Amino acid sequence: MDGGEGCSYTDLGSCGYRKSLKIREVMINVSRQQVEDFHGPEDYWCLCVAWSHLGTSKSRKATVRIAYLRKNFEQDPQGSEVPLNGMIVLHCRPPEGVPAAEVEWLKNDDPISSDGVINTRGDHNLIIAEARLSDSGNYTCVASNIVAKRKSATASVVVYVNGGWSMWTDWAPCNVRCGRGVQKRSRSCTNPAPLNGGTFCEGMSVQKSTCNILCPVDGGWGEWSEWTLCSGDCERQRSRECTAPEPKHGGRLCDGVSLSAENCTGGECTQDRKLLHDPKPQGVEGGSDVALYSGLAAGVVTVVVLIVAVTLYRRSQSEYGVDVIDSSALTGGFQSFTFKTSRQANPLLINSSMQADLTVSRTYTSPMCFQDSIDKELMTERLLLDPMSDIKVKGVAERTEYPIMSHPQTFPRGLAPDYRGVPVGPTLGRRGKNPFNAQVSQWSSKPSHRASAVFGHAGGKLMVPNTGISLLVPHGGIAEDTTWEMYMIINQEDSSALSDDGSEIFLSPAVTYGPTGLDLSCPIAMTIAHCADTSANNWTIRLKRHVQDNWEKVMSVEEDSTSCYCLLEAQRCHVLLQQPGRYALVGEPLNQDAAKRLQLAVFGSPDPSNALGFTLRVYCVDDTPHAFQELAMTEQSQGGRLLEEPKMMVFRGNKNSLQVSIQDVPQLLWTIKPFTTCQEFSFSQVWTAHQRPLQCAFSLERYSHHSSTHLSCKIGIRQVEGDEQLLQIYTSVLENEKGVVPFCSQADCSITSQTGSRAFKIPPSIRQRISATFDSANAKGKDWQLLAQKLQISRNLCYFACQESPSSVILSLWEAQHQGAADLDSLASALEEISRVQASRTDSLGHSEEELGSLDSELNHLG
Repeated sequence: MDGGEGCSYTDLGSCGYRKSLKIREVMINVSRQQVEDFHGPEDYWCLCVAWSHLGTSKSRKATVRIAYLRKNFEQDPQGSEVPLNGMIVLHCRPPEGVPAAEVEWLKNDDPISSDGVINTRGDHNLIIAEARLSDSGNYTCVASNIVAKRKSATASVVVYVNGGWSMWTDWAPCNVRCGRGVQKRSRSCTNPAPLNGGTFCEGMSVQKSTCNILCPVDGGWGEWSEWTLCSGDCERQRSRECTAPEPKHGGRLCDGVSLSAENCTGGECTQDRKLLHDPKPQGVEGGSDVALYSGLAAGVVTVVVLIVAVTLYRRSQSEYGVDVIDSSALTGGFQSFTFKTSRQANPLLINSSMQADLTVSRTYTSPMCFQDSIDKELMTERLLLDPMSDIKVKGVAERTEYPIMSHPQTFPRGLAPDYRGVPVGPTLGRRGKNPFNAQVSQWSSKPSHRASAVFGHAGGKLMVPNTGISLLVPHGGIAEDTTWEMYMIINQEDSSALSDDGSEIFLSPAVTYGPTGLDLSCPIAMTIAHCADTSANNWTIRLKRHVQDNWEKVMSVEEDSTSCYCLLEAQRCHVLLQQPGRYALVGEPLNQDAAKRLQLAVFGSPDPSNALGFTLRVYCVDDTPHAFQELAMTEQSQGGRLLEEPKMMVFRGNKNSLQVSIQDVPQLLWTIKPFTTCQEFSFSQVWTAHQRPLQCAFSLERYSHHSSTHLSCKIGIRQVEGDEQLLQIYTSVLENEKGVVPFCSQADCSITSQTGSRAFKIPPSIRQRISATFDSANAKGKDWQLLAQKLQISRNLCYFACQESPSSVILSLWEAQHQGAADLDSLASALEEISRVQASRTDSLGHSEEELGSLDSELNHLG
């Protein structure tokens, strides 16, 4: 309010000149309650009135309104997922208020200002025209006036990056040394890598292509040339060339000399009047004869003394075995050789409890492999097999935990079982015993996989799908008019049962085949997958057999044996056997560079106890099909699904532990339990964890139901001081998004056996002709040895020499090697090469060359 109380006059006496102006300020406090009591809750106005003796003055009206700001926003900003360089638009409508609220935006609780990238319009919207990765965050709209300040709900903005393929790598080398194979190339989803839930690349990360590498051809010597004329040096020469055939494609050069020289005058040629070959003096020659005869006599006396000493020593021993100490059968002929007794018993050769008369060294001129029928029967009854859990025979007592299966054609004809209340054991009625009851307690664990089928004279194949385990019964291995019900069981075994010092570990599953009394005329071929890294000679690998709660050595895979044959490949081993039992491959590391292969897999499933939770389970198992199948079956029962293709890792015996870590988890979308991002297994846990999968779990949780339903991260697995293997995870967390990834890799997992000709690559008629052709000898030696060499099965030839038909056993081993192959190219190529070698021999049999040519043509047609 303004006004005055009059004028003051100056000395000039003029009232028009104002010397000063006085202003008074007046204030009155009025409470809201007083106003509402007088005016009510409506808006009101007021003015100031000033008066004096000169008059009255009024101010302008001032309208008074009640100020407020409501709590709830009319529109909260909504979170969004935006691709890189996409547009971000966040809408915000503040609460109703008087006066109208002003709006500002916060990012992660810090104010943001409008600039060239972020634009806050007058309608309170936040607009980012081109989103950057740094624009990811939590955005909040803040409304305020003179009454209060309100915050909206937080909106999460995720700027994601979709994955892109990198360039293809170069084609890898062909996976076979020669012949038809496969080569691969790969690309990775790293250009760019998916980030913050971006989509994973579509398409295949690996391409495969067939390749064909020419097989090496070893060189062979041609015929010698004619002798040259006698030269002035009294010598003549002849030569030959390595052209039959020439070495090709990296094949070996010919061994031996290409030039030969000899004296052409019978030693009578002279130079400078001196004999080139002076005759020895008579006295010297006579002295040499005396020394020679004296040496021979001393040698005979020494041999007699040694024989007597060895005989007396061995008669004092109580346990006997048989070892072959002469390798003359390597030549392929049935030459004289010597057996000697061994103090250490070998149950695969002769029953250790028998007092056999082998105390004296004896020499035989016969095939290397033989066994007395009585010894064989006794050995069969002593070395009992573990029974199958679901096999039953009529008349077996109810208390038997693992009875025997009954089948009308199970027993060889002429050995019919007695069903009059007497149990019949696996020896098919021999001596009326049932050895299964004595062995029930020896089962340390329950078998997990098994297969059985009835086989006859035509033979066949028995397999447990997706385990890498199979059994090949050759054509003619079972007598005519006889059938056997054969079974195969994969047993769970603990490496602690092998040795007290823990120096040996299982490299393969333990496999039992039977029945115990199985009578075969030729060996069966068993294929077992293993996890040893055989790229370097850092292992001593043995085949062992389970006998009376102990694992006994059958043979080392690198040694020669006449009782068994092992062919070790990179991922599996083919074994020729004739005695049923439980077998396994066992390894003893020679140094710290010895390694075994691990298979790494990650499965995931929603957390049933937390609607926002998701669990990742990372497994490390032996790199064998059986171990992974066990794992997949367990996950299938739990509703888990495979999130990434399993990868292989080499784990070395250097005592270093294994670390598993989770990486690149989107922190704006997911949380993980503290102190669980890196987990570790000790060396012994990994090294000896045979068929027991090692598992670690990562528990993740989304921030809210509005967060992304996709999870993108990486799992890193490494051995300390070693290379790291990464598993890329991109999956939906919805439980019903995907089903369980099937673990069955075969076309029909229900097929466990094939009988007759359809089980073999080589038709029986061609197989018989090949065996008849190569089992006969010619002037250059055994033809079956050449067949083994060309099929790259040239080691431990003494084993084949023991067989009635070496060629047939070699073909059985070839069949086991090529179960998955679709053609007969390698066999046809071997026959073609053998045909060329025989054609170059002047004394070869013409009908053999003709027969080989015919077989080669038929195999090429079938292939």
